[in-house]
Amino acid sequence: MTRPMPPLAISHLTALELPPPALLEAAAAAGCQGAGLRLIPVLPGAAAYSLMDDPALMRQTLAAIARTGITVRDLEIVMLRPDTDVGGYRAFLEAGGRIGAKHVLVAGYDDDEPRLTANYAAFCDLAAPFGLTGDLEFMPWSNVPDLATARRVVQAAGRPNGGVLLDPLHFARSAGTVADIADVPRALWHYWQICDAPAEHPGTTEGLLHTARAERLFPGEGGLDLAGITRAMPPDLPLSIEVPKAAMARTVPGAERIRLAAEATRAFLGSVAD
Repeated sequence: MTRPMPPLAISHLTALELPPPALLEAAAAAGCQGAGLRLIPVLPGAAAYSLMDDPALMRQTLAAIARTGITVRDLEIVMLRPDTDVGGYRAFLEAGGRIGAKHVLVAGYDDDEPRLTANYAAFCDLAAPFGLTGDLEFMPWSNVPDLATARRVVQAAGRPNGGVLLDPLHFARSAGTVADIADVPRALWHYWQICDAPAEHPGTTEGLLHTARAERLFPGEGGLDLAGITRAMPPDLPLSIEVPKAAMARTVPGAERIRLAAEATRAFLGSVAD
């Protein structure tokens, strides 16, 4: 039996050169229901759109949401480090509440797991009044390198708006199994991401980062066990398409890459049967 088509969103990383209003327009044109916005850069000086500090861009983004009907699915990116002041994210969360965002992508960069768990719990508490979940994404180069660690931190924090975020690229590189996915309680899943990549592990952290941030493949084009992962995930779970393609971006505009990514994702999902 073919699985139902879940609500689709476009991750900002798929076309990070597009400011939020343009990304929302492109997502709508591609037939998606949502989009993710990157308000905090992954590295100092990297691309991001600080709606909390730019009233004009906030007005334009609100207008684009009203015009397109697109839901802001998630906000990026909160990095919990040893010296993180969780309260410093209040303006970020207020902006998320104002645009009706649903989730916040959280990454763990603290090797003291009890402290990381406490900061994660505090962040979830801060996010809850704005209607936002805190979704802990595991990444092999972080201090939350795999699904088991993410689940342990989230469950230890014990917050009702806490969740685990799965990216199939990171899942494959962390040697996870589909049985691990099936074992996660449904309440811990709020959304997940989709992409593809070569099956081979690049062998270095630099290689992992390059693929993750710059050169992924559209769903169905690579060697990941994407069908197995998809079958293991709840069928109705909202899905964020995250396919950065730096080489393609030199010649193909962001809106067109979004259209191609959405088209490939729908074709792939339509081919996956339970």
